[in-house]
Amino acid sequence: MKERKETPMHWTQHKEKAAGYWHVKLLLVLFRLFPVIILRVIAFPVGFFYFLFSKKARTESGRFLQKAAPFVTQHDIEKKCRSPFGPLRHIVSFSLNLVEKLESWGGKFQFKNIHFQNDDIEELIRELDDGKGVFLITSHIGNIELLRGLASFNRTGVSRKTPITAIIDTKVSKNFSRMLKELNPQSSMDIISAGEIGPYTAAALEEKLFIGEMVTIAGDRTAVGGYGKNIMIPFLGEDAPFSPGIFYLAALMKAPIYFVFAIRRGDLSVLPEYDMHVHKSRVPLEPQTGPNAVEPKTGSSPLVYSRKERLAQGSLLAHSFVKLLEDYCKQNPFQWYNFYDFWAKEA
Repeated sequence: MKERKETPMHWTQHKEKAAGYWHVKLLLVLFRLFPVIILRVIAFPVGFFYFLFSKKARTESGRFLQKAAPFVTQHDIEKKCRSPFGPLRHIVSFSLNLVEKLESWGGKFQFKNIHFQNDDIEELIRELDDGKGVFLITSHIGNIELLRGLASFNRTGVSRKTPITAIIDTKVSKNFSRMLKELNPQSSMDIISAGEIGPYTAAALEEKLFIGEMVTIAGDRTAVGGYGKNIMIPFLGEDAPFSPGIFYLAALMKAPIYFVFAIRRGDLSVLPEYDMHVHKSRVPLEPQTGPNAVEPKTGSSPLVYSRKERLAQGSLLAHSFVKLLEDYCKQNPFQWYNFYDFWAKEA
């Protein structure tokens, strides 16, 4: 009798099993009842409990940490990745991350503890100040909710209020989205389901960017049914699937594109501070001039790129993003919160 091979589940299936509304509602109740420091302390036994009773989380965390270990830049962090207690550290770090998401949306996170770097942040603020819209590609490393919280509470350093639209998988995030609305009913963030992106929504996003808003989407998740359509990009020593649609959409928007990462200083810190890293994409999205320029397709006015050229630009964007994501994972492996087999070709 042949042994039945287990088919890897798509990441959305893992989420559906773990994100019941009662769970997020409990978090919201605790958030309202206790000081934040108490919640941070509670995050440790909660993470330990999850480590003990979730075999899937232990397995997938261990799989990722063992894969990342040979590429980790610091010897002490590499040892922690190879340790049998590495998954425990990883899961507790994730538990703390959830508390910090609540803090950012509830207005309790000390935004003075977010440290911008000497990178492209000034250019980002300048473009927003000038009324331009920007397209932000984020990830599941660190806590990008801090950026959305900053925008929601108008603390981005920009001189005007900047609405933000988040493209997420609402099918698996709807419970968390309901909780965020309860935390911050005045949030200026709009949510669009990633599964509903089509010509109409793309046009709506382009209009939002035209009037100076921000649009954000995570670049390290694939769509359901994307097998065979994903682009395979080297990531930590092995080709991994990334969704071409995310980057093609970004290329279509004709707006400045930034890759943004918010990394905690200390995986298990109960007094967290974050480094916010902002990288502007240098992939050309407008017709270029000169001997090495890509020749765009001639339209009425102005010149526009063909679909084939936009797909090529999307591929360049994807490779740029993955290189940055890999660099941050090498430095902070315990802060990448994708608890499923990221390299599974079926996912």
